Amino acid sequence: MVQGLHLSTRLTQSMVLAPQLQQSLALLQAPTLELKALVEQELQQNPVLEEIDSDDTELREKSDADESDASATPDLAEPPEELKFDSATEKNAAEPVDDFQVEFDKLLQLDQEWRDHFSQTNASIRQSTEDEERRQFMFDSLTTETSLAQILMDQAREADLSDEQRAIAELVIGNIDDYGYLKATVEELAVLTHLSAEKISEVLKAIQSFDPPGVGALDLRECLLLQLERGGKTDFLEYRIVRDFMDALGKRRIPEIARGTGCEVEEVQTALGRIGRLEPRPGRAFLSNADQYILPEVFVQKTGSDFVVTTNDEHIPHLRISNIYKDLMSQGENSAEVKNYIREKIRAGKFLIKSLHQRQQTILNIAKEIVKRQREFFEKGVAHLKPMTMAQVAEVVGVHETTVSRAVSSKYMQTPQGVLEMKFFFTAGLQTTTGNGVSNTSVKDMIAEIFKAEDSAKPLSDQEVVKMLGEKGITIARRTVAKYRDELNILPSNLRKVY
Repeated sequence: MVQGLHLSTRLTQSMVLAPQLQQSLALLQAPTLELKALVEQELQQNPVLEEIDSDDTELREKSDADESDASATPDLAEPPEELKFDSATEKNAAEPVDDFQVEFDKLLQLDQEWRDHFSQTNASIRQSTEDEERRQFMFDSLTTETSLAQILMDQAREADLSDEQRAIAELVIGNIDDYGYLKATVEELAVLTHLSAEKISEVLKAIQSFDPPGVGALDLRECLLLQLERGGKTDFLEYRIVRDFMDALGKRRIPEIARGTGCEVEEVQTALGRIGRLEPRPGRAFLSNADQYILPEVFVQKTGSDFVVTTNDEHIPHLRISNIYKDLMSQGENSAEVKNYIREKIRAGKFLIKSLHQRQQTILNIAKEIVKRQREFFEKGVAHLKPMTMAQVAEVVGVHETTVSRAVSSKYMQTPQGVLEMKFFFTAGLQTTTGNGVSNTSVKDMIAEIFKAEDSAKPLSDQEVVKMLGEKGITIARRTVAKYRDELNILPSNLRKVY
């Protein structure tokens, strides 16, 4: 068979999402700030769209007056003036332009519904100009923190190093992670730079003398030894323990360490206390701790005995179709190409406005169902969180399960119990002896409370926790308790014991 390039035709069937559907899904999944960026991008690409500023009162009043006049004509037998043809054309002025009058009427109705939705949901959350200026001042006042790499590079420039050694130091510092550990061995760096391992080791030793103490170590043992050496404690018991009994130290085998060092258990415990005051992650102090600011998509407020659910529409741009392009459609001198272009842009803008409205309504419906099902949580706390799946909510709201997943993705809800991710409320459950369900989150919270109240001299085993939960009517396997304990960053019982 001769090899080569050939052309052939093939007929296949495949399912492809339409561009409009892809846009609608992207709007639904995007958080508020990302959504605002998407809408602003669409505003730049679609000239027929315009945004009505929340402070532009005059434009709003004029638009409301125009829409009131339009809604006052029930049958629209006589189209608005801007929808008629010019008298120079041979067509009847009462006929719709390109059969687009119905589209304009729908746009007017959609714009009015969108405006009503905004006026209802933004009434309780609209901020004053002074509040906005105060918040912007807070953002402008944030300072940029210095990273560990910058601190080390500054010390390398001030150190007594040659130009070649500074170049090596820059390479070594580039391989130190945010916690202060060297992530590549000297041999690996030597192969990478084609330099001798002795030169790299010499520079590494200089970097390990920098602040913070312990930086540049390959592992925890070396990190602790560097800190003890910096403190002049090479002759102390803790130095011997870290150097010779690191494995036993990690497992807190105090009697084994005592036998190996020939010291009393009390002396070993005192030395372990001093080791515990060392820093296992030298770069921790330089980690970025900038607060992550979250914009809630939904507000849940308790009014009397009921919970009121509203969407956050403050940062959602309010769009409308520009009247300028509506007027252009009514001008008879425009070519068919121009009219087709405007027609497509108006339809795209109309779909965007409708998608935004549908997005907000979908999120609101899902939030209302969450509040309805998790009412006890909002009143009493996490211990009363009930198991709930996305399929259950989707069935009530009337959408697909994947739509619920997209709608709650990276979205947050401000509640009386704090600001929580909407996915927080969707958890699997465990069966109780009474036949009711309890969420995994609630069980995990119970386990945390049990371990918090235990006697440190006699820590509870996972099996004992299983029995204690069984007394509360919760049937759970021991391996599940162990899994939740790991997720809570709680050590096993033999490592939690304090002698």
